[in-house]
Amino acid sequence: MTVHRPPAEARRKVAVAVLATSVIVGTVAVVLSRKAPGKSRADPCRPAPTVARDPRAPSSTDRRYEYVFPNGCIQIYDIDDGHALIRIIPLPETENSNVKGVAAHAPTATLYVSFGGDGGKDGDGSLLKFSLLDERVVWVKRYDHGIDSMAITPDGTKIYMPAGEEEKSSRTWYIVDPTTGNDVESLSGGKGPHNTVVGLSGERVYLAGREDTTIYVYDVARSSLVGTIGPYIGTIRPFSVNRAETLVYSTHTGLLGFQMGSISDGRVLYTARVEGFSHDSPFTTPSHGISLSPDEREVYVIDTANAYVHVFDVSRVPASPPSQVASIKLSSDFSGQEAGCGTGWCGRIGWLQHSRDGRFVYVGDGGDVIDTRTRRVVTTLASLRETRKMLEIDWRQRAPFAATPREGLGYRDP
Repeated sequence: MTVHRPPAEARRKVAVAVLATSVIVGTVAVVLSRKAPGKSRADPCRPAPTVARDPRAPSSTDRRYEYVFPNGCIQIYDIDDGHALIRIIPLPETENSNVKGVAAHAPTATLYVSFGGDGGKDGDGSLLKFSLLDERVVWVKRYDHGIDSMAITPDGTKIYMPAGEEEKSSRTWYIVDPTTGNDVESLSGGKGPHNTVVGLSGERVYLAGREDTTIYVYDVARSSLVGTIGPYIGTIRPFSVNRAETLVYSTHTGLLGFQMGSISDGRVLYTARVEGFSHDSPFTTPSHGISLSPDEREVYVIDTANAYVHVFDVSRVPASPPSQVASIKLSSDFSGQEAGCGTGWCGRIGWLQHSRDGRFVYVGDGGDVIDTRTRRVVTTLASLRETRKMLEIDWRQRAPFAATPREGLGYRDP
């Protein structure tokens, strides 16, 4: 039998091709083998070659962007362009971790992201400072305590950082210097330090513990306790405050709905329960998400048990109680875990946030965007399915000029 062999040059090319293929396959194998444990196959931070627009680019009009924070990156959506994904910024510091809180300060073009352990069995956490203009991490501060959902004052001089909900017997909120990340003072609030809101006046900060039924109110300038609100029906979860800082809308463990409290005298005024739906839920809090519309006429509250968002008319409070006016079916349920979680528990327990103009509501851990005029889901953001940390930042002449907190507050005159 005669064996026909290709010429030497052809054999050399085949050998090179085989070697190249082996190298590529080997490289892919190495990359896959280094993939952080716990990463979802549908990694929301995987770079997309079509994502190229820059919010810092010159524009003749104001631009509005929704910033979403899955573990490992920042994703930016153009609100004015149908929520098109325009940019993915790697944030490797938060990979295989757990983003716990985000806060933006537009005048200094700065973002702050807390990540890692929220105390107790989950360990200590960290805070990073991110420059929006340079798109780089300025510093990372590692703490010997937990972190959680923090808030920054409007003048950018103080960050209030809770010690973390897993510090179940703690009542400590740290006052952090935004310039350095150093703890400079502390306050005592609710047990299991968790959610934090700074009023839009910048004069008061509201501290809510995961293991507490009372909200603690502090004077920002003097760091003195000026009041409490409660006790509530259950331990306090996400909450919102109106612009005048006279009313607080809060969700609670075991309640499908919300309660409304008076900041001036600390009384609980109303309990608004969702009607027509059962409250069986895999989570202890079926309504872990509430947002007050900017004009303060409506409250949106999440329903993770039934995959709905419910709308309440609050235009006549406190003279009249909130009234349920709509229920919006979401495109998916809240089962499963957020992708890329490496610290603590990352179930999809939900969150809600209004856009700054009140036109949209963003459903954290669900991914949907609701048009508040039609009360319908208009799109779904993939990365918003993997996180409940998001906020809006608006740009003018290549610099940010406004930012919302994570919470939907009443921040526009009715």
